[in-house]
Amino acid sequence: MIRKIIKIDEEKCVGCGLCANACQEGAIAIVDGKAKLVREDYCDGLGNCLPVCPTGAIAFEEREAPAFDEEAANAQKAQECSVPQGCPGKVAKTLRRQPAPSADAEPGPSELMQWPVQIKLAPVNAPYFEGANLLIAADCTAYAYAGFHRKFMKNR
Repeated sequence: MIRKIIKIDEEKCVGCGLCANACQEGAIAIVDGKAKLVREDYCDGLGNCLPVCPTGAIAFEEREAPAFDEEAANAQKAQECSVPQGCPGKVAKTLRRQPAPSADAEPGPSELMQWPVQIKLAPVNAPYFEGANLLIAADCTAYAYAGFHRKFMKNR
């Protein structure tokens, strides 16, 4: 049957996954770093994926495609296993400090008090942000600079 269905331009796609998250039917997946329409029969043609795409890689087209199978899409959603707290990277965790090493130890144990260390993954209402001093460093600084934890994070 000819119907309205999405088309993904792989050249424009950056593989962010926002479209796959927005697609409630599970028609889109990230495959080899690019968004793919993996099940044409799961695409309802409503386009929840279009407005979330930051590069405009998704558009509608009228073409020959299997009819939307709402029953199959719903059955697939029911089978999917979900993590109780959502994405593991978004779960606020507090790590326990280890006893302090001697002053001459190099480089020493991590001074991290929470994981993840990426600000965009840390929930802003996490308990470890209450009354905390926030250190913002460039991407690899904490790993490339040997004394980073001791100099900037210890006892803070």
